[in-house]
Amino acid sequence: MKIKLNQNAPNFKLNSTNSKIFELSKIKCGLVIYFYPRDNTPGCTLETIDFSKLYKKFKTLKYEVVGVSKDSMESHLNFKKRFKVPFQLLSDEKIKLQKKYGIWAMKSFLGKKFMGTIRSTIVIDNKGKIIKIWPNVRVNGHAQEVLDFIKSLK
Repeated sequence: MKIKLNQNAPNFKLNSTNSKIFELSKIKCGLVIYFYPRDNTPGCTLETIDFSKLYKKFKTLKYEVVGVSKDSMESHLNFKKRFKVPFQLLSDEKIKLQKKYGIWAMKSFLGKKFMGTIRSTIVIDNKGKIIKIWPNVRVNGHAQEVLDFIKSLK
């Protein structure tokens, strides 16, 4: 992981499903960024649905939620529509953000090694500081765990 707790989150700009460029430095509230491997896969879909169900609670606590993967904008738009995702999905097709944040790394599955997205979540406060990192996320209950962490800050 290239980023560390209590450091300022490196700025980035990515295409968003709201047809605009999402730029971290322009966000004035807290931010939850969850990195996931692929749209429409079982774990990623479950994680996105869980964040979607809790989205209003994050907003009440003055936190925005965004999902990031290397999928194309077309894939994101279909995924967002299919599962009625209420927040923005950001497309990191060139894997620049994942590399900058240390989320793109060596993985292994069924004995094969390959480069891929390490499912991770980062919480950034309203001043742009990284206040929590979950590397190697397990999907079940994760969105609630993130929400509980943010509630504990109040």
